[in-house]
Amino acid sequence: MAVLFRAYFATAAGGYIRRTKDGLATNAVYGFIRYFWDAVQTFNPTHVVCCWDLGGGTFRGEHYAAYKGNRPEAPEDLIPQFTMIKEVMESLGIPNISAPGYEADDCIGTLSRLYSEELDMNVMILSGDHDLLQLVNDRTSVIIMKKGHGNYKVYTPDSLYEEKGLRPRQIIDMKGLMGDASDNYPGVRGIGEKTAMKLVQEYESIEGILEHLDELSPSIRKKIENDMDMLHLSRKLAEIHLEVPVACSLESCVLSLDHHQVIAKFEELEMKSLCSLIGVAIS
Repeated sequence: MAVLFRAYFATAAGGYIRRTKDGLATNAVYGFIRYFWDAVQTFNPTHVVCCWDLGGGTFRGEHYAAYKGNRPEAPEDLIPQFTMIKEVMESLGIPNISAPGYEADDCIGTLSRLYSEELDMNVMILSGDHDLLQLVNDRTSVIIMKKGHGNYKVYTPDSLYEEKGLRPRQIIDMKGLMGDASDNYPGVRGIGEKTAMKLVQEYESIEGILEHLDELSPSIRKKIENDMDMLHLSRKLAEIHLEVPVACSLESCVLSLDHHQVIAKFEELEMKSLCSLIGVAIS
């Protein structure tokens, strides 16, 4: 979903929205496919799964009613493209995965664990969402789409530690301490990124910090003690759930294009130029 929103605002922010002759907005779908295919050519996956958020609440909203309560409504021209992009991905033979009560990140985390641990595969996660860095391990890399087309940062355990001085699990502890403004949960009031980073690096985890409260400055200790419940709740909200009731067999997500199916969908949406982009010849 982060990639779809990025694709929409990449042109909408400048006042241009691609449309069909009937006036149907398609700019997000068109941009998404361009982003997606660039990543396919860059990283050459053998299998692809696409995970989506669903409308409605999630278990995080049940724990904290204000979770993501600061998010504006999706633009009117984007809403029909939520269904449209799933149809396009389906035409490419790519499964669309989601689960009621969970976010796309939870589906991604669950499937990446399944494929890497149980099926012994190397997994690449593509997103613009840094929350997914907590999923990095020896078999799972996270590819963050940076500003600019075709600009990626690949995170492994080593590169994550080299850049941020953190292990994957410590991403969750950081969020517990500092909160996440974009998801609208506060963490410990008065503790920002710099302090959270220092504490996590020095004491390893939230448990380590709490075991050494007496070593902290009176100011930091008081902030943590006064917001203890929110500290634990924020960490719970930040942690990606890895046991979502979803499944996707390897056979169903092999990347193999049915050219006739792809051409039909792109012609329907007046996007024939994408056929040449992905190497599908129109006869």
